[in-house]
Amino acid sequence: MSRVESRIVRRETHSPRTVAAACVAIVLVVAVAWLAVEGILHLLGMRPLLFSPRALLTALAAAPSAGTPLLVAVAAIAGVVGVVLVALAVLPGRRPRRVLRGERAVVVADDEMLASALARRASRAAAVSPDAVTVSLGRRTGVVRIAPVSGMRVNRDEVRIAVAEEFDRAHSTGSMRFSILVSPTGKVGS
Repeated sequence: MSRVESRIVRRETHSPRTVAAACVAIVLVVAVAWLAVEGILHLLGMRPLLFSPRALLTALAAAPSAGTPLLVAVAAIAGVVGVVLVALAVLPGRRPRRVLRGERAVVVADDEMLASALARRASRAAAVSPDAVTVSLGRRTGVVRIAPVSGMRVNRDEVRIAVAEEFDRAHSTGSMRFSILVSPTGKVGS
């Protein structure tokens, strides 16, 4: 895979941080603009919008004597906001997409599309209708849920092998572990 192709794959499989960065920037711009307006209103001798700079500084200076519950609440909120922002900055933010094998091009497929193909294969292996099978995919695990027709037995190993073969035929990197969950109560009819 060339550098350009790997950049395209990264862009398609990872979510951008522009929304989070824009929200933080907007909050900072609003806060700085509000402080600037309050300062200008104070210098002109006009009434403040919310707090005068002197009242704001007095409130900040009196914060240590505000009481333990209030300080703990403010610290907890600030800590949660900080952890969320650090997590957004550090964690990869993967989209539910996978790189599939392609002979002449890079193919990025949505997990829902791949899950649909796996569900069709599982329904054929379990001999049930396609609407009786649902598949959900995680990064390294997949769950196949089957609601068989009443009185029909489903061979879990056969379904697991069929689904794993279908996944291996389409997917190029990484391994996937599938769990097959068969509903204890069957459906009436097919």
